[in-house]
Amino acid sequence: MSGSVSVVIPARDDAVMLARCLEALARQTRAPAEVIVVDNASTDATAAVARAHGARVVREPRVGIPAAAATGYDHARAEIVARLDADSVPPPGWVARVTAALTDRRVDAVTGVGRFYEHGRGGRLTAAAYLGAYYGLCHAALGHHALWGSGMAVRRTAWLRVRDRVHRGDAELHDDLDLAFALGPGARIRLDRRLVVGVSARSLRGGAQVRRRFRRAFRTLAVNWRDSPPWTRWADRLARPAA
Repeated sequence: MSGSVSVVIPARDDAVMLARCLEALARQTRAPAEVIVVDNASTDATAAVARAHGARVVREPRVGIPAAAATGYDHARAEIVARLDADSVPPPGWVARVTAALTDRRVDAVTGVGRFYEHGRGGRLTAAAYLGAYYGLCHAALGHHALWGSGMAVRRTAWLRVRDRVHRGDAELHDDLDLAFALGPGARIRLDRRLVVGVSARSLRGGAQVRRRFRRAFRTLAVNWRDSPPWTRWADRLARPAA
Protein backbone atom coordinates (compact mmCIF):
# COMPACT_ATOMS: atom_id res chain seq x y z
CA MET A 1 0.00 0.00 0.00
CA SER A 2 2.60 2.53 -1.06
CA GLY A 3 1.69 6.14 -0.32
CA SER A 4 -1.45 5.12 1.57
CA VAL A 5 -2.62 5.61 5.15
CA SER A 6 -3.87 3.11 7.72
CA VAL A 7 -5.77 4.77 10.58
CA VAL A 8 -5.51 2.95 13.92
CA ILE A 9 -7.99 3.66 16.72
CA PRO A 10 -7.59 1.83 20.06
CA ALA A 11 -10.94 1.73 21.86
CA ARG A 12 -12.46 0.24 24.99
CA ASP A 13 -16.13 0.70 25.85
CA ASP A 14 -16.28 3.84 23.72
CA ALA A 15 -19.00 3.06 21.18
CA VAL A 16 -20.69 6.48 21.17
CA MET A 17 -17.56 8.59 20.68
CA LEU A 18 -16.10 6.03 18.28
CA ALA A 19 -19.12 6.43 16.00
CA ARG A 20 -18.47 10.18 15.78
CA CYS A 21 -14.79 9.58 14.98
CA LEU A 22 -15.60 7.06 12.24
CA GLU A 23 -18.22 9.37 10.73
CA ALA A 24 -15.55 12.08 10.50
CA LEU A 25 -13.18 9.65 8.79
CA ALA A 26 -15.90 8.82 6.26
CA ARG A 27 -15.96 12.50 5.24
CA GLN A 28 -12.24 12.75 4.43
CA THR A 29 -11.22 14.40 1.18
CA ARG A 30 -8.63 11.64 0.86
CA ALA A 31 -9.94 8.33 2.12
CA PRO A 32 -7.61 6.18 4.22
CA ALA A 33 -6.64 2.81 2.78
CA GLU A 34 -8.07 1.16 5.89
CA VAL A 35 -9.39 1.98 9.34
CA ILE A 36 -8.44 -0.42 12.12
CA VAL A 37 -10.33 -0.32 15.40
CA VAL A 38 -8.59 -2.25 18.15
CA ASP A 39 -11.28 -3.60 20.46
CA ASN A 40 -9.54 -3.58 23.83
CA ALA A 41 -11.75 -6.03 25.77
CA SER A 42 -14.87 -3.90 25.37
CA THR A 43 -18.15 -4.87 27.00
CA ASP A 44 -20.28 -2.45 24.97
CA ALA A 45 -21.03 -2.13 21.24
CA THR A 46 -17.57 -0.82 20.29
CA ALA A 47 -16.82 -3.68 17.86
CA ALA A 48 -20.31 -3.58 16.33
CA VAL A 49 -20.09 0.18 15.76
CA ALA A 50 -16.68 -0.23 14.13
CA ARG A 51 -17.94 -2.89 11.72
CA ALA A 52 -21.07 -0.90 10.91
CA HIS A 53 -18.81 1.94 9.72
CA GLY A 54 -16.64 -0.35 7.61
CA ALA A 55 -13.65 -0.53 9.93
CA ARG A 56 -11.56 -3.65 10.37
CA VAL A 57 -11.78 -4.87 13.97
CA VAL A 58 -8.73 -6.35 15.67
CA ARG A 59 -9.07 -7.71 19.19
CA GLU A 60 -6.52 -7.09 21.95
CA PRO A 61 -7.55 -8.79 25.22
CA ARG A 62 -4.80 -7.20 27.31
CA VAL A 63 -6.40 -4.10 28.78
CA GLY A 64 -4.35 -0.95 28.26
CA ILE A 65 -3.74 1.56 25.49
CA PRO A 66 -0.06 0.54 25.04
CA ALA A 67 -1.05 -3.01 24.11
CA ALA A 68 -4.03 -1.92 22.01
CA ALA A 69 -2.15 0.73 20.03
CA ALA A 70 0.82 -1.55 19.34
CA THR A 71 -1.47 -4.33 18.15
CA GLY A 72 -3.13 -1.91 15.76
CA TYR A 73 0.20 -0.76 14.38
CA ASP A 74 1.27 -4.39 13.94
CA HIS A 75 -1.81 -5.07 11.79
CA ALA A 76 -1.55 -1.92 9.66
CA ARG A 77 -0.70 -2.56 6.03
CA ALA A 78 -0.23 0.93 4.60
CA GLU A 79 3.03 2.86 4.27
CA ILE A 80 1.83 5.45 6.80
CA VAL A 81 0.21 4.43 10.09
CA ALA A 82 -1.93 7.23 11.52
CA ARG A 83 -3.34 7.18 15.04
CA LEU A 84 -6.50 8.67 16.49
CA ASP A 85 -8.27 8.14 19.79
CA ALA A 86 -11.91 7.10 19.90
CA ASP A 87 -12.86 10.63 20.96
CA SER A 88 -10.87 12.32 18.17
CA VAL A 89 -12.80 14.16 15.46
CA PRO A 90 -10.55 14.82 12.46
CA PRO A 91 -11.56 17.54 9.98
CA PRO A 92 -12.15 16.51 6.35
CA GLY A 93 -8.59 17.25 5.22
CA TRP A 94 -6.84 15.40 8.06
CA VAL A 95 -5.76 12.26 6.17
CA ALA A 96 -4.58 14.37 3.24
CA ARG A 97 -2.58 16.55 5.63
CA VAL A 98 -0.97 13.48 7.22
CA THR A 99 0.05 12.27 3.76
CA ALA A 100 1.52 15.66 2.83
CA ALA A 101 3.43 15.91 6.11
CA LEU A 102 5.16 12.60 5.43
CA THR A 103 5.97 13.26 1.77
CA ASP A 104 9.54 13.92 2.89
CA ARG A 105 10.80 10.38 3.36
CA ARG A 106 13.42 11.57 5.85
CA VAL A 107 10.61 12.26 8.33
CA ASP A 108 9.77 9.25 10.51
CA ALA A 109 6.67 10.60 12.26
CA VAL A 110 4.42 13.61 12.46
CA THR A 111 2.34 14.88 15.35
CA GLY A 112 -0.34 17.52 15.50
CA VAL A 113 -2.39 19.74 17.76
CA GLY A 114 -6.01 19.84 18.86
CA ARG A 115 -8.96 21.70 20.22
CA PHE A 116 -11.25 20.66 23.06
CA TYR A 117 -14.65 20.60 21.40
CA GLU A 118 -16.58 20.85 24.69
CA HIS A 119 -15.02 24.27 25.29
CA GLY A 120 -16.57 26.01 22.27
CA ARG A 121 -14.57 28.91 20.85
CA GLY A 122 -12.05 28.66 23.67
CA GLY A 123 -11.30 25.02 22.92
CA ARG A 124 -8.34 25.83 20.70
CA LEU A 125 -6.76 28.06 23.36
CA THR A 126 -7.16 25.60 26.25
CA ALA A 127 -5.82 22.75 24.13
CA ALA A 128 -2.90 24.93 23.03
CA ALA A 129 -1.98 25.63 26.65
CA TYR A 130 -2.16 21.94 27.55
CA LEU A 131 -0.28 20.69 24.49
CA GLY A 132 2.26 23.51 24.68
CA ALA A 133 3.24 22.36 28.16
CA TYR A 134 3.22 18.71 27.08
CA TYR A 135 5.38 19.24 24.02
CA GLY A 136 7.78 21.59 25.79
CA LEU A 137 8.41 19.40 28.83
CA CYS A 138 8.60 16.19 26.80
CA HIS A 139 11.06 17.73 24.34
CA ALA A 140 13.40 18.36 27.25
CA ALA A 141 12.96 14.77 28.45
CA LEU A 142 13.35 13.18 25.02
CA GLY A 143 15.85 15.35 23.21
CA HIS A 144 13.36 15.65 20.33
CA HIS A 145 9.65 16.12 19.67
CA ALA A 146 7.11 13.97 21.49
CA LEU A 147 4.08 12.33 19.87
CA TRP A 148 0.44 13.00 20.76
CA GLY A 149 -1.74 9.94 20.34
CA SER A 150 -4.98 11.79 19.62
CA GLY A 151 -3.61 12.93 16.24
CA MET A 152 -0.30 11.57 14.92
CA ALA A 153 1.23 9.29 12.32
CA VAL A 154 4.36 7.19 12.00
CA ARG A 155 5.96 5.68 8.94
CA ARG A 156 5.40 1.92 8.95
CA THR A 157 9.10 1.22 8.43
CA ALA A 158 9.89 3.27 11.55
CA TRP A 159 7.33 1.29 13.57
CA LEU A 160 8.76 -2.03 12.41
CA ARG A 161 12.21 -0.83 13.46
CA VAL A 162 11.15 -0.11 17.06
CA ARG A 163 8.12 -2.35 17.69
CA ASP A 164 10.12 -4.56 20.07
CA ARG A 165 11.31 -1.56 22.10
CA VAL A 166 7.92 -0.23 23.18
CA HIS A 167 6.53 -1.37 26.54
CA ARG A 168 3.25 -2.72 25.24
CA GLY A 169 2.64 -4.86 28.33
CA ASP A 170 2.63 -1.93 30.78
CA ALA A 171 -0.86 -0.42 30.92
CA GLU A 172 0.31 2.43 33.17
CA LEU A 173 2.41 4.14 30.51
CA HIS A 174 1.53 6.84 28.01
CA ASP A 175 1.92 4.84 24.80
CA ASP A 176 2.52 7.87 22.57
CA LEU A 177 5.35 9.17 24.75
CA ASP A 178 6.76 5.65 25.04
CA LEU A 179 6.82 5.32 21.24
CA ALA A 180 8.62 8.65 20.96
CA PHE A 181 11.26 7.33 23.36
CA ALA A 182 11.59 4.14 21.31
CA LEU A 183 12.08 6.06 18.06
CA GLY A 184 15.10 7.71 19.68
CA PRO A 185 17.08 10.92 19.19
CA GLY A 186 18.02 9.88 15.68
CA ALA A 187 14.40 9.93 14.56
CA ARG A 188 12.93 12.89 12.73
CA ILE A 189 9.59 13.76 14.28
CA ARG A 190 7.82 16.78 12.87
CA LEU A 191 5.30 18.91 14.76
CA ASP A 192 2.76 20.16 12.23
CA ARG A 193 0.41 22.76 13.73
CA ARG A 194 -1.87 22.49 10.71
CA LEU A 195 -2.60 18.87 11.69
CA VAL A 196 -5.57 19.67 13.96
CA VAL A 197 -8.18 17.34 15.46
CA GLY A 198 -11.07 17.94 17.78
CA VAL A 199 -10.74 15.94 20.99
CA SER A 200 -12.59 15.57 24.27
CA ALA A 201 -11.18 17.14 27.43
CA ARG A 202 -12.49 14.22 29.50
CA SER A 203 -8.99 12.97 30.34
CA LEU A 204 -8.36 16.23 32.22
CA ARG A 205 -11.72 16.39 33.96
CA GLY A 206 -11.42 16.06 37.73
CA GLY A 207 -8.48 15.71 40.07
CA ALA A 208 -8.34 11.92 39.84
CA GLN A 209 -7.94 12.01 36.05
CA VAL A 210 -5.23 14.66 36.20
CA ARG A 211 -3.32 12.75 38.88
CA ARG A 212 -3.58 9.60 36.80
CA ARG A 213 -2.12 11.33 33.75
CA PHE A 214 0.79 12.74 35.74
CA ARG A 215 1.42 9.36 37.38
CA ARG A 216 1.57 7.69 33.98
CA ALA A 217 3.83 10.43 32.64
CA PHE A 218 6.35 9.99 35.45
CA ARG A 219 6.23 6.21 35.04
CA THR A 220 6.85 6.51 31.29
CA LEU A 221 9.87 8.72 31.97
CA ALA A 222 11.25 6.44 34.69
CA VAL A 223 10.93 3.28 32.60
CA ASN A 224 12.63 4.78 29.56
CA TRP A 225 15.32 6.72 31.41
CA ARG A 226 16.66 3.46 32.87
CA ASP A 227 18.10 2.67 29.45
CA SER A 228 18.55 6.14 28.07
CA PRO A 229 18.68 9.10 30.51
CA PRO A 230 18.07 12.59 29.14
CA TRP A 231 21.72 13.69 29.18
CA THR A 232 22.75 10.77 26.94
CA ARG A 233 19.78 11.42 24.64
CA TRP A 234 20.70 15.08 24.29
CA ALA A 235 24.36 14.25 23.72
CA ASP A 236 23.31 11.86 20.97
CA ARG A 237 20.97 14.44 19.47
CA LEU A 238 23.49 17.28 19.50
CA ALA A 239 26.16 15.08 17.95
CA ARG A 240 23.99 14.49 14.88
CA PRO A 241 23.84 16.81 11.87
CA ALA A 242 20.99 19.33 11.97
CA ALA A 243 17.79 18.04 10.39
